[in-house]
Amino acid sequence: MIASVTLNPAIDYTVALSEPLTSGEVARASDHRYDAGGKGINVSKYLVELDVGTVATGIAGGFLGRYLLDELSSQGIRADFVEIDGQTRLNTTILDGSGTENGNGEYKINQNGPEVPGFAIDEVVDVLRAHEPETVVVAGSLPVGLGPETIDLLAEAGPWETVVDVDGPTLRALEEPYALCKPNAEELAAATDRRIDGPRSALTAAQELRDTGFERVVASLGGDGAVMVTPERELYAPAPDTEVVDTVGAGDALLSGVLASRAAGEPDAEALRSGIAVASRVVSVSGTRAPSLTGVRDDRESISVSAY
Repeated sequence: MIASVTLNPAIDYTVALSEPLTSGEVARASDHRYDAGGKGINVSKYLVELDVGTVATGIAGGFLGRYLLDELSSQGIRADFVEIDGQTRLNTTILDGSGTENGNGEYKINQNGPEVPGFAIDEVVDVLRAHEPETVVVAGSLPVGLGPETIDLLAEAGPWETVVDVDGPTLRALEEPYALCKPNAEELAAATDRRIDGPRSALTAAQELRDTGFERVVASLGGDGAVMVTPERELYAPAPDTEVVDTVGAGDALLSGVLASRAAGEPDAEALRSGIAVASRVVSVSGTRAPSLTGVRDDRESISVSAY
């Protein structure tokens, strides 16, 4: 079983406009939706669709926190969150008709989230121990009052293997050994002080990052696909030709596909293919709702993986 930990979850508000944003003018929404979000929660959403056992935990508070928990329940996602007095954040994505190559301009406005008291982390540890997961995924930003040592504490608190999907500076500050990390290109660059301008440079940086205490590094490169560095191999998979509607949740989808494949005992190349296949399905819909992933294993057949 895989437990996701989202210490700074959000309600993801996605609004689509029929025309470009113009300063001083009222914009009318042609469509909008609210999704329970946060990187760890997204991973659990996709794992449910992939028929992998999962529980989502973390910190929630206020009326948005209650809405988040209600949404998870309505979607059949097992959740066991620690509740605090602060307010869960609201993250906004605006899609307008400004005519980029995929037809939409995309703007993101993310709140910082509440200040989290230290005792809440002790309660998260208790939740994890109660569920006895084989893998714990700690993903997303850290709320006010918490630092990288919080993630190290979660990693050493039980017999589980720990996977992280956090920003570059946080990756650099972690001290415990980790089974896997999943930066994007910007996070990988920040973690290694290297310029990432394609798969080859990403592989070099990922190998450098792996040597600091990560058994495996999977780096998402947007339209360039993804790389994976393992103790034995360096792998690259290009992104398939997919109509991109919304990139929110793409990295989380990639990670969930990799984790699902690893949980099934599949080799690293298949895990990378699975991650690319799941991400391709997710970017084809708006918001962070999980699309149908039925038949996604068949999608892997068209995804090539190169070994370096």
